[in-house]
Amino acid sequence: MTRIGVVLIGAALILYFVLMGQKAILFIASGDPVGIAMGIALIVLPLIGVWALVREIQFGVQAERLGTKLDAEGGMPQAETELTPSGRIAKSDAEPLIQRYSSEADAAADDWRARYRLGVVQDAAGRRKDARASIRTAIRLARAKN
Repeated sequence: MTRIGVVLIGAALILYFVLMGQKAILFIASGDPVGIAMGIALIVLPLIGVWALVREIQFGVQAERLGTKLDAEGGMPQAETELTPSGRIAKSDAEPLIQRYSSEADAAADDWRARYRLGVVQDAAGRRKDARASIRTAIRLARAKN
């Protein structure tokens, strides 16, 4: 489902490039300083969007690759507590689990597997920002090992 969303967003971005590229050319060709500035903005802002989209796709592919590898090794964390209907760890159970996995990750600072497991637990606890940071670190550590 996520891949379909990425493809749709990518297609929408390409359509945006085509349509706004035409408008940008018209604005720049107007010769008006404000029009020229708007034309340049219509070119630069989508480029920033493409950069962000490419970074997110790279992150997703790399995270999925590591997750698949860790799962194949049997190293993914198991659900130790009751999950909420949304699949999250109950708030009362989250902190001890995060502390335990964080301690394991700190003890094995160069082990991408420990850092990835921490990211999975953080995500399940609803700490999306922390989870992404942990998984980014796991990706960097795995890349350094190769």
